[in-house]
Amino acid sequence: MATLCRDCGITTTAEDVQATACPACGSARQVRHPELLDLAIAHIDCDAFYASVEKRDNPRLIDRPVIVGHPGGRGVVTTACYIARRFGPRSAMPMFRALELCPHAVVIPPDIAKYKRVSAAIRSLFAQATPMIEPVSLDEAYLDLGPGVRLVERPPAVLLARLVAAIESRVGITVSAGLSYNKFLAKLASDRDKPRGFSVIGRADATRILAELPVRALWGVGAATARRMAEQGIATVAQLQAMPEAELSARWGKFGRQLAGLVHGIDHRPVTPDRPAKSVSTETTFARDIKDTAALARALEPLAVSVARRLAREDAAGRTVVLKLKTADFRLITRHHRLSDPTGRAEPILRTGLILLNRLADGRPFRLIGIGVTDLCPAAEADPPDLFGTNSATP
Repeated sequence: MATLCRDCGITTTAEDVQATACPACGSARQVRHPELLDLAIAHIDCDAFYASVEKRDNPRLIDRPVIVGHPGGRGVVTTACYIARRFGPRSAMPMFRALELCPHAVVIPPDIAKYKRVSAAIRSLFAQATPMIEPVSLDEAYLDLGPGVRLVERPPAVLLARLVAAIESRVGITVSAGLSYNKFLAKLASDRDKPRGFSVIGRADATRILAELPVRALWGVGAATARRMAEQGIATVAQLQAMPEAELSARWGKFGRQLAGLVHGIDHRPVTPDRPAKSVSTETTFARDIKDTAALARALEPLAVSVARRLAREDAAGRTVVLKLKTADFRLITRHHRLSDPTGRAEPILRTGLILLNRLADGRPFRLIGIGVTDLCPAAEADPPDLFGTNSATP
């Protein structure tokens, strides 16, 4: 049984697995696992990231419930700290509901520029251990710490523990880490013991650990898929593990074949650094629900301009325009249209969005509207002039 001290980084293989403290520094923060020194794929997830940054910058908030999000009746929770979560607030919850549950919470508007700076500082620490960093968002990333890849010749578990400690001491926030042999299980491990957790899932225990979980724990199983599974009487991963691959494929097609591997801890996705963005979009939530098509159209124009500016900064363009609407009862509606040529300009994005909007606006009240582009490509491939000097968009 291998043991790692999370505080001093010492590893031992002593048979006395009952020891509760590190023999070198006396710390009780020990990680034990038979495969500890053989696993190399890590997932690091910041604990309540936005709220943690705000508490770091204002120590008077340390023991207070903090919610980051736009205040007001139409806002939603971006992040709730762990103190606030005890009362029920969660990410994406309407702000009014969160404050009903936790009326004494401190609400702070998000400062995305600041969070990006903190994320960059964390990323620079990752880069000292490995070049194989796959960011998922500002507050989480996968790392490949395998042989021939890592920049420091120490066991991956030791490197991971030192990274976690460095983030806490130098950046001033806490993170949770997961270590395994693939991305799916590394992320699953990082979620097991938050906040400030460090969990390991190995090949020998993956199937057993997965069997105890609900189907929503599987990568790729969202709320809609989970509902369909529930309608078929399937609630746990153990039930999926009992099904042969042929049955899973018959029920869910290509995704069923993927499920057949995931339920037994198989995930062949590599850690891929610097994944290109798949889409650029923006949205706005109205102070009051809007029914009028003209008012919805007016709200769409500055959003299209914002998307075009972001595309210009990234020297990119998109082949498909996406319109997003959310009804008063929070039902999300999206419509797509593929352009004859990719564009990075606001005018064709807006023109296409308005055509899609006119098909959807039927007098229902909407609380949110958004627009974006997907199927990105280099800007040099976009906006060739047509016969009339414009980029046609006719859904």
